[in-house]
Amino acid sequence: MDLSNFVSGKHIKQIEYKSFSPEKINHEWIISTPEVNKLLAEANRLIGELNAFSQIIPDVDFFISMHILKEATTSSRIEGTKTNMEEALIKEEDINPEKRDDWSEVQNYIKAINTSIKELEKLPISNRLIKNTHKIILSGVRGKHKIPGEFRTSQNWIGATLKDAIFIPPHYSEIIELMSDFEKFLNDEENHIPHLIKIAIAHYQFETIHPFLDGNGRLGRLIITLYLVSSNVLKKPSLYLSDFFEKNKGYYYDNLMTVRTNSNLIQWIKFFLVGVIETSNGSIQVFKDIITLKNKIETEKLPKLGSKIEKGQQLIKQLFQIPIIDSKQVSELLQISPSTANRLIKDLIDLEILSELTGYKRNRKFIFAEYFNIFQNK
Repeated sequence: MDLSNFVSGKHIKQIEYKSFSPEKINHEWIISTPEVNKLLAEANRLIGELNAFSQIIPDVDFFISMHILKEATTSSRIEGTKTNMEEALIKEEDINPEKRDDWSEVQNYIKAINTSIKELEKLPISNRLIKNTHKIILSGVRGKHKIPGEFRTSQNWIGATLKDAIFIPPHYSEIIELMSDFEKFLNDEENHIPHLIKIAIAHYQFETIHPFLDGNGRLGRLIITLYLVSSNVLKKPSLYLSDFFEKNKGYYYDNLMTVRTNSNLIQWIKFFLVGVIETSNGSIQVFKDIITLKNKIETEKLPKLGSKIEKGQQLIKQLFQIPIIDSKQVSELLQISPSTANRLIKDLIDLEILSELTGYKRNRKFIFAEYFNIFQNK
């Protein structure tokens, strides 16, 4: 089927409302639109460049953990949580009790990303993996009563109430068949569809099916990265689209709805590919900035530590993974006394590597601000 001939589905009358029944997607797709092909070529080129950076940087997994942290806070923020990146890096006991529910949701999402990427080593992207990941996202948080890890068995909707809903996904009786088609589509190797086009279509379909009672947005955005890693488009999980979707939130939801109402799949795919292009460019720049910063610290700053340089190097390595730390953590990490840890922290403050974050006299926390700000686009 040509993308331009796509028919999104139909509304089916239920008692007191109409649900939307989407067309299945597991078949051949033809891309004859020049604008789409041009965007696809540029997106593929930039992902290739991003992969090159993710492979040449030593200890790249340390930096990937910050990509994951940013994705977790951004994707959760789209759904209404208020936790920022600084708070996500702090232990639960140091979080304001009023903010702990939001903090827990972000921590669940970080765990879900890490666990699902690990599971890809032995499982394909499947409904089993999707359900496992969903269970982690909702474990012990506000959606814990909405059958985590199980497809819904009741109607859901997007909007305040069912009567004034903006969109009513398919009836729950359709979910198993639609998700089976979704799973086959992601893993089908006979229909030769470019990976970025495939995951663009799949993301639209997942959000339209809305197979769970809660957590569909976060999980749907995570599936994008999982698919790109599992299909070897990404060598490392270094590309997340939530930041682009949040910055263009209105267009994100409008373009998804335009597919459902007008069958305009091409406009959605163009929007998606622009997101891949912008996000890849941003991620490439992040890696460039990390390399520059790492070189500056290793060649200009750490040598000034003299006999403490080895401990300084160990601490910097940890800070590239978690850029907020306190003296107790430094003492435990480096197996040094609290007073030695405090002196090392002071040395890094003098070198303008660390800065004090809390303003407290006790229980102070310190931030590797120049590195942290790379991920804040500052």
